[in-house]
Amino acid sequence: MRRIVMKMDAFPNRDAVVVLGVLGILALFAVTAMSLGSRAGANPSAAAIPSQTLPRAERANFTPSPSDGGLMLRGTSSEGIATSVPAVRLGTDIVANVSGQTARVTVTQAFRNTSEEWMEATYLYPLPDNGAVDTLQMVVGDRIFSGKIKPKEEAKQIYEEAKANGQKAGLVEQHHPNMFRNSIANVGPGETVLVQIELQAPIQQIKGDYSLRMPLVVGPRYVAGGASVGKEASGSLARAALLAGSSDILAPTADPAMAARAGGGLNPVSITVNLDPGFTAEAISSPYHAVNIKGQGDTRTVTLKDGAVPANRDFELRWSAGGDAPELGLFKQSHGALDYVMATITPPSAKRRSAEAPPREMIFVIDNSGSMAGDSMPAARRSLLYALETLRPQDRFNIIRFDDTMDELFVSAVPASDENIAIGKSFTHGLEAEGGTEMLPALQAALSAKTSETHLRQIVFLTDGSLSNEAEMMREISQNRGKARVFMVGIGSAPNTFLMRRMAEEGRGTFTHVGYGDEAESQMQRLLDRLSKPVGTNLIARVSGGNIDFAPRDLPDLYAGEPLVLLGRTKHLQGTLTVSGTIEGQRWSQSIDLSQASESDVVAKLWARRRISEVEAERYSGETTYERADASIEELGMDFHLVTSRTSLIAVDETPSRPDGARLVREELPLLLPAGWDFDRLFGAQLAAVSRDLPARDHEERQRLELPNTSTGYRLTLALGIALLIAGSGLSLWWRRERFAYRVQGQPLSLGAL
Repeated sequence: MRRIVMKMDAFPNRDAVVVLGVLGILALFAVTAMSLGSRAGANPSAAAIPSQTLPRAERANFTPSPSDGGLMLRGTSSEGIATSVPAVRLGTDIVANVSGQTARVTVTQAFRNTSEEWMEATYLYPLPDNGAVDTLQMVVGDRIFSGKIKPKEEAKQIYEEAKANGQKAGLVEQHHPNMFRNSIANVGPGETVLVQIELQAPIQQIKGDYSLRMPLVVGPRYVAGGASVGKEASGSLARAALLAGSSDILAPTADPAMAARAGGGLNPVSITVNLDPGFTAEAISSPYHAVNIKGQGDTRTVTLKDGAVPANRDFELRWSAGGDAPELGLFKQSHGALDYVMATITPPSAKRRSAEAPPREMIFVIDNSGSMAGDSMPAARRSLLYALETLRPQDRFNIIRFDDTMDELFVSAVPASDENIAIGKSFTHGLEAEGGTEMLPALQAALSAKTSETHLRQIVFLTDGSLSNEAEMMREISQNRGKARVFMVGIGSAPNTFLMRRMAEEGRGTFTHVGYGDEAESQMQRLLDRLSKPVGTNLIARVSGGNIDFAPRDLPDLYAGEPLVLLGRTKHLQGTLTVSGTIEGQRWSQSIDLSQASESDVVAKLWARRRISEVEAERYSGETTYERADASIEELGMDFHLVTSRTSLIAVDETPSRPDGARLVREELPLLLPAGWDFDRLFGAQLAAVSRDLPARDHEERQRLELPNTSTGYRLTLALGIALLIAGSGLSLWWRRERFAYRVQGQPLSLGAL
């Protein structure tokens, strides 16, 4: 080594060799840095990837977390709005057979796969909240598979296993009493699978007027931001899970432009009602759909005049009795070892008033949230304006309006003077729809006002009920109603009838619907007329010679023209049923010989449905625990073969149809926006806010993102490489020149010479 050093001193242009060594070290560092950078950037954290780089399938379920509350959206494209025509097309046919006071309804959904893929499709849809779903059939070609009732988790597991095995499977689940989901797995390319369900539903009766209402679409639901479910979950989908079964009640909303492009229409529905009420029906009408009516006498057939229509508004059929309406109905059925009975009793209407109706304190609570934009807000304003006109000088009133904020017109209820009514009308005219649906604070304000000793408090809600925290609303009424009565007016083409009915039941009131502005005055007149007349109170049902378990156990108050519908079960139906109470301050009673009951095949399941509703109410009010309520509901669902919150219907084709290796694509079918809703007002602001946030969010994420050095910072590496190439070329030329010089002197360059 010493010899080498000594000879280096003698080496010509020693500085060039030093430069060569330095460049070599720099090159080594550059290669090392490139290697480490590639490894570090090859798998960056998923949290650091901008949302715009995610695959479309992952972005589909992206929902911005509102600070306090917001619409719950989920869909097949950005922000829960479906902009592409779905691969699986859906058509629905509904046939309702009305017999006496009940309807047997068959709903057939045809899932047609228009794609080249094997598909799984799910569809969220509404049904009457007081209906009992008991039958499922899945039709594949000429084969029919009948559904079986199973506990909810077991049914879901059977469905998932069948789906994974390539077998066709159909699953019917209940997420709310009026909200169901059908899932169908392994629908082949070009194939159509039919899913048919059947349910039993009671007919609504007010005096001699009858109606059957079939909800056809679920409107977007708002996640209330102030619910007491845990601070850490506020305003998120985790919070929605605690409130309402999480994403089970979410579905994409069809962009109106996409729905217009869909050939043959999106989600068409056809409806047929075979009407046999047991008397000659008169004044048959459908206020929201044009219909054809055929037949004569006691039997009529009603169909949609347009054949099939978009499923974007509720269908309602109304009729009346030709003469005096029947005041008594009595039916029985044996199920298992027990007998079941249904008694419908209409107390006599007051012939005259013994005294003027007592002074009232009317608290009007009006919804002006974003879902009311469009036709609903004018209908609500007209309804409230009409109600203000009916106030008497001895009455008192107040108005509470709510969206995601709340205002009370007066500090407390004020006399219904001309001046105060004028202020109320001006306030009502100024209401515009915007914001979220925070209904609970408005309800609390209405219930918390000091009770008047001289006025009967009646709270009237005007809302579409597009919220998710129904349980909190019912719990608040159950615990804090006091002497007040709560009445509901469902506004718009697709109101949340479940909320309307249950809040009215908990508030010992009643409810009605206002579908559009032109019927606001007539419907409000019917409701207010009933509220101003004497009611049947302190009702009691007793049976002599027997013992019957009635549902409901606590009988409701009755308003003018409303029937009392009793459902009961006993070991052996016998004896006399006596119903008594107070009407217009006078004792009233009516007795019925139970042996005169007519046979019916619907009574047992209607009793079970009513008892399930009662158990759910006990859970809301805290009278029972969630665990005990779930156990009772599951037992009732299994015993009576009913779809409930704890039981589902499942049908499976045992023969696999999807080939091995063929992938399965899942699609949530979009829902139409309810007719009359303002799409831009409802979704525009939220989507615009999200669009504004995305660029900033992407910029922040890009600052945190460490990509591989093989794709960034390449200019420095390239410059260094070029510099090394030039240096190497120069040194090569120098080396050749020095070598030539030594050869000329007769001293060839060699290691031995060093």
